[in-house]
Amino acid sequence: DGVTVEVIVEGRGPAIVLLPSLGRDSEEFDPVAARIAAAGFRVLRPQPRGYGRSVGPMDHITLHDLARDVAEVVRREKAAPAILAGHAFGHFVAKMTAVDYPQLVRAVILIGAAQKTPDPAVQRAVAIASDPAQPEAERLKNLKLVFFAPGNDPTPWLSGFHANVRAAEIVARDATPQSEYYAAGKVPMLDIQGDNDPYKPPSAANELVEEFGAARVSIVRIPHAAHAVIVEQPRGVADAIIAYARQG
Repeated sequence: DGVTVEVIVEGRGPAIVLLPSLGRDSEEFDPVAARIAAAGFRVLRPQPRGYGRSVGPMDHITLHDLARDVAEVVRREKAAPAILAGHAFGHFVAKMTAVDYPQLVRAVILIGAAQKTPDPAVQRAVAIASDPAQPEAERLKNLKLVFFAPGNDPTPWLSGFHANVRAAEIVARDATPQSEYYAAGKVPMLDIQGDNDPYKPPSAANELVEEFGAARVSIVRIPHAAHAVIVEQPRGVADAIIAYARQG
């Protein structure tokens, strides 16, 4: 249907698909992906529509469209059933894929996922920090508020947000009711949380366990990390994914 998805593929073994955050690309996962691949897994990193050689409709789309992109990657790479690990916005796509294509998904890993009802002030800070059109000083202030724990350098994230990708993903997110993807179907879930992430404060740390049960949901808290946990603590994130994937 006029969609092309560029995929970075590394390693051999059971498949783990890494999905990037709002407006960003899959190359962000370089250190995480290398460590996972070295541990005996095949890592697939689809690039989002609008970045690199990934192309497709960017208007009037929903999370279902982006989930199909992921599903086609899993199918064509003969990688089913795969573990899908989505960072921030990427976790919406991972969950939606598990709902729409349950036969392709072994489990979903949430990395820096927001609580079910996020604080509007946090959402505003993310909107400013991720918008390349905003003044740099404002973006830096909000990156420090939400994305990076105290002492971690936020300046690398002043770049790397792709405005066209970000705009399309906001359209897809806002056009899809939360009720359609939130439960991630019936697959197991791992919730990787940054200890300093205001999107998942301690008061909400256990909300997925409380809603879906400890038999289905596991939690790992990563110290000295906020919403940008994959670049703040790549080794901790990779090791949590590896340990979970080896469980079964």
